[in-house]
Amino acid sequence: MSIDALKRLLGPGGYIDDPADMAPYLTEWRDRWHGDTPLVARPRDTPQVAAIVAHCAAAGIKLVPQGGHTGLCGGAMPHAGAGEVVVSLGRMNRVRAVDPEGFTMTLEAGVVLAAAQQAAVEADRLFPLSLSSEGSAQIGGVLSTNAGGNAVLRYGNARDLVLGLEVVLADGRVWNGLRGLRKDNTGYDLKQLFLGAEGTLGIITAAVLKLFPAPRQQETALVAVPDVEAAIRLLSLAREASGDRVSSFELIPRLGLEFVVNHMPGNRDPLTSPSPWYVLIDLTTAAPGTDLQGAMQSLLERALERGLVADAAVARSVAQRADLWRLRESLSESQKYEGGSIKHDVSVPIARIPEFIRKATRAVELLIPGIRAVPFGHMGDGNIHFNLSQPLGIDRQVFLDRWEQINVVVHDIVAALEGSISAEHGVGQLKVDEIVRYKSPVEMELMRRIKRAMDPDNILNPGKLVTLSDD
Repeated sequence: MSIDALKRLLGPGGYIDDPADMAPYLTEWRDRWHGDTPLVARPRDTPQVAAIVAHCAAAGIKLVPQGGHTGLCGGAMPHAGAGEVVVSLGRMNRVRAVDPEGFTMTLEAGVVLAAAQQAAVEADRLFPLSLSSEGSAQIGGVLSTNAGGNAVLRYGNARDLVLGLEVVLADGRVWNGLRGLRKDNTGYDLKQLFLGAEGTLGIITAAVLKLFPAPRQQETALVAVPDVEAAIRLLSLAREASGDRVSSFELIPRLGLEFVVNHMPGNRDPLTSPSPWYVLIDLTTAAPGTDLQGAMQSLLERALERGLVADAAVARSVAQRADLWRLRESLSESQKYEGGSIKHDVSVPIARIPEFIRKATRAVELLIPGIRAVPFGHMGDGNIHFNLSQPLGIDRQVFLDRWEQINVVVHDIVAALEGSISAEHGVGQLKVDEIVRYKSPVEMELMRRIKRAMDPDNILNPGKLVTLSDD
């Protein structure tokens, strides 16, 4: 009866209940989690989200907020057999306001990230958050998972780009914190509770986001480096030599580049000789008249003199820049063609990245001879995607069955280096038990206290991020 009442509340077009039509909402792209739901709710505005939450809270129905469904940790997946209603925010896709002079824009949660970027471009501004899934990832999900992306080095994570939020709370009330203030020193910064909370404390329905001056110049180079230590020194040199204009600094291993070239059509190795490691560097500036091309050339010359760089391909057009970035963006997908892949999204202090890669690679090779490590990612902010492809010739499922064993080995090394077992993908279902191993009892107690205070009946996204006794 409660589900029927929810359908009446939502009206035609406001829900999906056909099993075939609901299927895309009930699995994730790695096909690791499958769930079920009696209903996919598709609210059109914030009052309707509030009504859904109030109705379900009164009826004891649990809810799973869902954005573009691009997450990798099962955070937006309902559990099988739990009767959880999916709340899909995709219809709430209005750009409410753009303020070029104030360098802000206000968007609803269902706005796709690429559309948010375009709205900024049309105002001659930059919204710098960029992900490989930006064509389908939605603002609400991006903020709820505190996504990182390629420009964290320069602009910060998703939470650093938020000035205000509108949130539906677990009892159906709406907190309107859509203030575009740069300074507000009147107590707790409530918005930070919901950023990175994965929908467990409230449902983000809109946000005021920071904008930046649009880049006037951009220089991109793929650089061959002899080892990861050289890449670290190159990062420091690049920041100094460019006047801290480095917006991206991405590490790529030779094996990863080979996977992309071999499996992803339209990609090629832009350098004449192979190198064990590569770095993709972006320099950007909003200042007209800056000789950014000269800055890149000077950087590479100085790096060559110091033995940090063996070769480089510098983009001379927008098309060439896109070609270089496609090599980086295709890394994850290309690994599918090499069989099973056990993935880790970790961060360590930048100076300890070489130590982490060396120790973790050695440890997994001892555990599974022939395993192929493909460490890559956002070296400029310490975030490494330590992905492991199966040994050649073994059964895929036999390899994947050792995921948890491998995780413990890798994550123990991360913890010993004072790092994090989740840098930008969140916790979701994947790491909800693991974080108990790596967070202190005090941290876990505080997280549970916050969850109980904000959502005492555990209505919102139960069993994700932090578990309570009734999960």
